[in-house]
Amino acid sequence: MDNEPTALFETYESDFITLVDAVKVKLDGEAKDAQGEARKALLRRSDMELDEADEMISQMEIEIQGMLQSIKPRYQTKVKNHKTELNALKKRTRELHATANRSELLSTSSNLYGASSPSDDPYSNSDRSRLLAGTASLEDSTRRLADSHTLALQTEDVGADILRNLRGQREQIEHSRDTLSRADRSLDKASGTLKRMIKRMHMQRYTTIAIVAVLIILILLILWFKLT
Repeated sequence: MDNEPTALFETYESDFITLVDAVKVKLDGEAKDAQGEARKALLRRSDMELDEADEMISQMEIEIQGMLQSIKPRYQTKVKNHKTELNALKKRTRELHATANRSELLSTSSNLYGASSPSDDPYSNSDRSRLLAGTASLEDSTRRLADSHTLALQTEDVGADILRNLRGQREQIEHSRDTLSRADRSLDKASGTLKRMIKRMHMQRYTTIAIVAVLIILILLILWFKLT
């Protein structure tokens, strides 16, 4: 039974590595070469795979709870390293999303101003300014979203640490309770032994009194026979 959490952990870890490798292939090759909607589709699939990898991390943390205390730190270190790798991939995916959005805006702008010259369109400079302002606003929103996501991940890590501390305290309380139960059983056993010793002592006392009484009677009988 002790090997079951370890085996399940390794299964989830294998699934995690498979998902991460698939995302790396997309980010390092396909997503860079693709354009437009094809790139967006690849990034969406990467997001889904990263969500699945995040779920594998959660499953691994659950399996760690059932492991022996002596091997827990080694597996907790593995999970910590996997989280670091996963967060790095999420950050790269967000950056590629932002790049794709900027490319789309720039493409739209190029198409818009390539169709007519500034002299033919008196509002082109104003439109260009609004477009640039929109791009800057989008970048700022993306940056704020990334910061919020980082804060959420940090909060999740803090919550996980608190949960681990609570589990450790629960184990200590359960260990103390077991120790107290063993002490109670030992005390009951010692009490029973003491009672038997007291009972045996009383029996020995009564036996000694009986022997003394018999001796006294015998002495009296001997003296009576001699005198008579």
